[in-house]
Amino acid sequence: MAKSLSTFIFVTVLTALLMALSIAVMRHGDPFGALGMKRLDGLASAATFIPLAALYFFGVALLMILPLRAASFVLVNGVETVYLAVVVLFATIVGCLVARMAFGQFTAYRALLDWQFVFVLAVLVCHAILNELRRNVLLRTLALVASVAATLACLFWTFRF
Repeated sequence: MAKSLSTFIFVTVLTALLMALSIAVMRHGDPFGALGMKRLDGLASAATFIPLAALYFFGVALLMILPLRAASFVLVNGVETVYLAVVVLFATIVGCLVARMAFGQFTAYRALLDWQFVFVLAVLVCHAILNELRRNVLLRTLALVASVAATLACLFWTFRF
């Protein structure tokens, strides 16, 4: 968890600095500032987390059914990587919003009220309890069913209300 938190803080600060530079350049009158802001805003949106959650939960399903050696390979090379990608993309969004709020756009935080950020929370919670899920056969079976259901929901459900 310390690695996740330090990664989140570091990427948030770097993104906030880049967004602040783009905003300052744009306010100075240079059109490249708007281009930089557009690129940073387009880097990650809340909808990006749905396919990432599908990848993550598919990896978790594999962790539940694979033997220990293969499961450790999937954990290190797949699940952990996708988890850190979720952390970095969420930190990018937060960094952009922090920079916007620093330059007077105080309603920028409302972008975090998007319901699709629930997928970030689901990945974070699942990753926090991942070790506990593999210890018990019942928990492993329930985690397998839940992760397969989450994978299929992320892939095939439209999430339109």
